[in-house]
Amino acid sequence: MTANKNTLTIGYLARAAGVNIETVRYYQRVALIQEPPKPAEGYRHYPASTVDRIKFIKRAQQLGFSLKEIAELLELGNGHCVDVRACAENKRARIEQQISDLKKLRDTLDNLIKACQTDKNSAHCPIIETLSGQSS
Repeated sequence: MTANKNTLTIGYLARAAGVNIETVRYYQRVALIQEPPKPAEGYRHYPASTVDRIKFIKRAQQLGFSLKEIAELLELGNGHCVDVRACAENKRARIEQQISDLKKLRDTLDNLIKACQTDKNSAHCPIIETLSGQSS
């Protein structure tokens, strides 16, 4: 229930932002959102703007940003675009490296699968041997 039109309880906040209550609590613990004071009646009331902040966090996560990186973006706030761009460029470079590493893993797995297919009657499996460190 709301205290007024501009605030939300944790349940309403979570629903409006499309997350569960535990996510809201976790974001509070890691200081991505502020925890409002608890009044005498026991229900905290969050500013309606917290919905937008949580949605920002979720969209940034979808782009691959970690919560630590998101905290840095939030600190930049409406700061200079140059700083935000630098953060995004750094993230993109890390993603490019991950893609390269994943392609190498895929190629290694492809080679192991081919080795397994070419020697179907062998009692030894090239994949198991490689994983066991028995491959040359």
